[in-house]
Amino acid sequence: MATRDSIDNLMQQVEDTIRYAEEQYKQSSLQEQYNDDGYTNALQQLEQTYQDICKLAHSANSQQREQLHRMRLQIQQVQNSMILEVH
Repeated sequence: MATRDSIDNLMQQVEDTIRYAEEQYKQSSLQEQYNDDGYTNALQQLEQTYQDICKLAHSANSQQREQLHRMRLQIQQVQNSMILEVH
C-alpha cells in the first residue's frame, strides 16, 4: 500500500506542475510567439508527473487509486489544453 506521505507528496507535485504549466500556457497565449523552452518543459513535467501517478497507483489501495485517478484526469486536461493551443 502507498503511504500517506507518498500520496501527499505526489499531490503537491501535481499542484506545482499544473501551476507551472498554466503559467506557461498563459504566457504563450499573451505572446505572438511561444516560449518554446518553457512550454516544452511544462509539457515534459506534466508527462513525468502523469507517469509518477501511474507508478504509485500500482501500490495504492482503492481509495488512493481513486484519488490518483482524479489527479491523472487533472494532468490530462492541462496536457490536452496545451497541446491543442500549439496546433
